[in-house]
Amino acid sequence: MIENLIERFYESASMNRWNDHIRPVELTELDKQAHKMVIAYVIANFEEKDRNAEINWQNLIEGGIFEFLHRTILTDIKPPVFHKMMEEKGESLNKHVLKLLESDMNGLSREFKENFERYLFDSKYAQLEKKILKAAHYMATNWEFRIIYHTSPFIYGIEETKEAIENQIEDHFDLIGVQKLSLEKKSFGFIDLCGQLRFQERWAHSPRLPKTSVLGHMYIVAITSYLFSLENNSCKKRLYNNFFTGLFHDLPEVLTKDIISPVKGYVEGLEDIIKEYEENQMKPRLLPLLPVSWREEMRYFTQDEFENKIKINDNIHKGIKFKELNGKYNKNKFHPLDGKLIKACDKLAAFIEADFSIKHGITSKHLEEGRKNIYEDFKTKKVSGIDFGRIFNYFKEKSFKIKDF
Repeated sequence: MIENLIERFYESASMNRWNDHIRPVELTELDKQAHKMVIAYVIANFEEKDRNAEINWQNLIEGGIFEFLHRTILTDIKPPVFHKMMEEKGESLNKHVLKLLESDMNGLSREFKENFERYLFDSKYAQLEKKILKAAHYMATNWEFRIIYHTSPFIYGIEETKEAIENQIEDHFDLIGVQKLSLEKKSFGFIDLCGQLRFQERWAHSPRLPKTSVLGHMYIVAITSYLFSLENNSCKKRLYNNFFTGLFHDLPEVLTKDIISPVKGYVEGLEDIIKEYEENQMKPRLLPLLPVSWREEMRYFTQDEFENKIKINDNIHKGIKFKELNGKYNKNKFHPLDGKLIKACDKLAAFIEADFSIKHGITSKHLEEGRKNIYEDFKTKKVSGIDFGRIFNYFKEKSFKIKDF
């Protein structure tokens, strides 16, 4: 069930990385995987637009999810040991992962489960997408490592780690995106800004466990939006749009920080003012970091992101009813995007963030009110053909404090 997978993804927010090194900031597996997908988006776009490479975006998105799930199972293994084990016992480890995830995958599309198995066992499947994800993995690792290296360059063995990461990145220099990011100019500035969302905490006014960042939250929204879109038999462009809108929907918050909903509601019109400011700042500060030909797409992902919309002859049409989006507009040429679904996934993520912390015994007025208000809004609701009421009630029934609802 998707509920089980969601719980697994949130467990990764408690998986600390580099825990045998001095870390000036907390680095978690959830944030690493989110940052990796941002980098994969950049690298894949360079391959597609500068090299005319044929990118199978569904393979890339699903590959990122598969690798994330794989890592949640094989946790707490040091990278050199992990890679050695995969070289020598990869097939056995992959079978172990699939077996442990078997019950979690019930209820998901058969194609998704079959693709997972092919991804793990068929070396010819998604070769280019695997290469891009591997490059993105090492570049995200290097981004983290530079923080650690500047804090403790004296740690024994750190030069060896530095060389190993740099060698892996060099092995991917045939990808033009890796070359460009290694220059540390405009495009690197984009992934660097996205990386800064790892340090912006959700629910900043409340103590919370596990802590989740804005970037980690964005990836959870992206994954859930994608899985629900599969249930709706979405066309490939709709799958692509829904995933990357989820992944980038809070990107403007790098300019404003995460402002919790109760604060936005204190002053009438404040939310509109914040949104206008974010949109005005995107143009001079964020969009110039991307090649010109990508900017319109990023605007599509980040402006009116919670509106159902399509494109016809480069004109954006908003407010499309789900029935139409799922019917006559469910074609690649219309660039369909399920904004209402992404908003529901955003609320579901916020609900789970509050609920998990309360279950761990760390609570506050903001968390309890937020959890209650979101639940009341969704407990019987269907959004874009998905029964969100069932999912919210699943987490309610598992709560240690059901009476608080």
